[in-house]
Amino acid sequence: MPPTPTPTPTPSPNPTTPPLQQALALAAQALWLTSPNPRVGCVITAPDGTVLGQGHTQRAGGPHAEIMALRDAAEHGHSVQGATAWVTLEPCAHQGRTGPCCDALAAAGIARVVMAVRDPNPLVAGQGMARLAAAGVQTELLDAHSQAAEQARELNIGFFSRMERQLPWVRMKVATSLDGQTALPNGQSQWITGAEARADGHAWRARACAVLTGIGTVREDDPLLNVRGLDVPRQPHLVVVDSQLDMPLNAKLLDTQGSGDQARQIWIYTAIDPNNPLQAEKRVALSARGVTVIDQPGPTGKVDLRAMLGDLARREINELHVEAGHKLNGSFIREGLVDEYLLYMAPQLIGPGQGLAHLPALSSLNDSVKLAFHAVDRIGPDLRLLLRNARKT
Repeated sequence: MPPTPTPTPTPSPNPTTPPLQQALALAAQALWLTSPNPRVGCVITAPDGTVLGQGHTQRAGGPHAEIMALRDAAEHGHSVQGATAWVTLEPCAHQGRTGPCCDALAAAGIARVVMAVRDPNPLVAGQGMARLAAAGVQTELLDAHSQAAEQARELNIGFFSRMERQLPWVRMKVATSLDGQTALPNGQSQWITGAEARADGHAWRARACAVLTGIGTVREDDPLLNVRGLDVPRQPHLVVVDSQLDMPLNAKLLDTQGSGDQARQIWIYTAIDPNNPLQAEKRVALSARGVTVIDQPGPTGKVDLRAMLGDLARREINELHVEAGHKLNGSFIREGLVDEYLLYMAPQLIGPGQGLAHLPALSSLNDSVKLAFHAVDRIGPDLRLLLRNARKT
């Protein structure tokens, strides 16, 4: 399924579109909205196929897709007694920020629920279907290899990763020349790719739960690493790998937190002794700015990246968007921590420069990192390549 990171306007019901495809289109509207919850769409139809109600999951703490569809039906004066609910993910069966959706569907008189995929959350994982069946509701689950099931999983690939592996889905974004350089030897990189590719990159940032970079990028480029040029309901959280806690207190990204219930969290992972008196003042100053410093030392004196990913999963990070320099990129790749590569390639040759990742020299091609193309698209004058490890496709 080719990626579509930019949400489009909510579609009107189309009688020629299968209900589950309509539900998937609705789920895509929640691409930038629901983190850390999954993106879900729901369409309710009468026995004759008439659409009675539709909706998608709102931001965390708000109503889920099923509730939005029931409300939509009620607002239009439609009874849903004996109707079918088409849902892209198994209705939840637990009391979280909201109540169980399976109970709400049964109580409303829904007679049948068709689901694209089972919810991987251990708190649900088949219990939604079981409770619906116990209430006398007919349930159907699509084959996991069906197109709709695969589309539903793709929309929530980070949520599935966090629930099944206890790790976020790690997507590494890189912009390069045709000969694989991300910058000139002097560090100049603005701009290798065109405006369209840069805008598309912001759309991919927007769908992530968090953006990650290294302290080298912060010190060299002083980036904001937020979403710009798009009307987004939330900014992704920010993660900085900073082994020695060298974060400048005047770094621009420290001013991107915002406020309210959608405030951006900033987490800095270090590898130093938390009792180091030389860093005590820096920790206090960063804490006063609302930054959380997390000690995650590895055996080599660097941040333990795998342990950091586990910690980010516990902080409900589904998709982690990596925009870092070639050294940190190389560390992620060498440790086998990258699930997906988002590569923008410009049609230009710039000769010697800085590559996309610092990797060791190989003595055999058999030792190379094997990737597979997942999608290839033109974005303005550039190419957007989406690649995954061959074993993950």
